Amino acid sequence: NNQLTGSIPSSIGSLTNLTELKLYNNQLTGSIPSSIGSLTNLDWLKLEDNQLTGSIPPEIGQLTNLNGLYLNDNSLTGSIPPEIGNLTNLTYLDLDFNQLTGSIPSQIGNLTNLERLSLHNNQLTGSTPSEIGNLTNLNYLGLKNNQLTGEIPPEIGNLTNLEDLNLSYNQLSGSIPPEIGNLTNLTHLSLKSNELTGEIPESICDLNINWSNSNYFNISNNQLCPPYPSCIENYVGEQDTSDCD
Repeated sequence: NNQLTGSIPSSIGSLTNLTELKLYNNQLTGSIPSSIGSLTNLDWLKLEDNQLTGSIPPEIGQLTNLNGLYLNDNSLTGSIPPEIGNLTNLTYLDLDFNQLTGSIPSQIGNLTNLERLSLHNNQLTGSTPSEIGNLTNLNYLGLKNNQLTGEIPPEIGNLTNLEDLNLSYNQLSGSIPPEIGNLTNLTHLSLKSNELTGEIPESICDLNINWSNSNYFNISNNQLCPPYPSCIENYVGEQDTSDCD
């Protein structure tokens, strides 16, 4: 149970034959050295569950063989570098539970092999980029607990392999796009605690979700207006209907 302490040395960039770098669940501090971009043979980079600070170095975009990038559960700040869009072999990208700010870069739409994208519990702002609709292999999309604004992009309906969509606890506005009915593999949908308005599209009833279980379906604490689709009329939770006709 010995846990590593101290910072990741910049000399780590000399280990150019490494295919896996797994330093997770330690007590590492300091920033991720930019020299990590020299490890171009890496398949997996797992630095989660540490106490890393500073920003994600843009040199991370040089690791074009990466399948998995796990930087979650640290104290990383700054924005997600657009160079992350170079990592086109990524299947898993987990940056949750940090203090990341700024918007989600549109280049994230280049990561067409992604199966899991987890950015929740940060301080991300701006709108959800429409390019997220390019990620047609996604089965999990977690953006909850940020400060995202704007509408849910209709391109989200392209993500037909999605099983779990969690956009809760943001400041999303506008209506739920009818394209949500395309997500026929969805088993979990949470849009709770946003600022969504308008009527809920009937196409939501095309989904095969356990509506009555709030662990699987939750749209409460929005401003969604009746009449509600019959499949969910008993499960919409608290809604502020003061601005409804």
